[in-house]
Amino acid sequence: MKKGIIGKKIGMTQIFDEKGNVVPVTVISAGPCVVVQKKTKEKDGYSAVQLGFSDIPERKLSKPAKGRFTKANVAFKKYLKEFRLENADDMNVGDIVTADVFAAGEKVDITGITKGRGFSGVIKRWGAHRLRMSHGTGPVHRQVGSMGANSDPSRVMKNKKMAGQYGNEKVTMLNLDIVKIDADKNLIAVKGAVPGSRGGIVYIRNTVK
Repeated sequence: MKKGIIGKKIGMTQIFDEKGNVVPVTVISAGPCVVVQKKTKEKDGYSAVQLGFSDIPERKLSKPAKGRFTKANVAFKKYLKEFRLENADDMNVGDIVTADVFAAGEKVDITGITKGRGFSGVIKRWGAHRLRMSHGTGPVHRQVGSMGANSDPSRVMKNKKMAGQYGNEKVTMLNLDIVKIDADKNLIAVKGAVPGSRGGIVYIRNTVK
């Protein structure tokens, strides 16, 4: 991983490219992030840096958490994330990472927590087909349907698509295009949708594919 940063999803809008085409984008407030901890191959077995994002009052931190920031001599941060960057050895505790580490035209992977939709049925959760609404079908129009064979094996097979918790899970979107960077305001405009609701925390890194 060459680059990485923590951000907050602001919302979606649209911008026009050079040809006048409308491009739907998600605007992310990325950084500034501060290096809270540095890990080295000699001490930890691998190289990485831990970034902190979004200021938080001291009264909202536990005593061990306050000690971590006090030792690093950096401001108290609400969110922490470790990135295994290629240039981690060149970075030091207290360094600031801003949105301009990325540039327009680059491709990135963005990880976030999707919107939670609660307990959902198989039609909403998996796109299952609804049964006929005619007489004789019975009160099972939106139910899951067959559970499988009743002789051998006499059980529900693993990974059967059933009703249950939908959303509120970590998802990574791959190969998203950065359309625009506003370095002064630390904003990144990414083409398309990004996981999560407005105000959700996302992690941006250069794409792995």
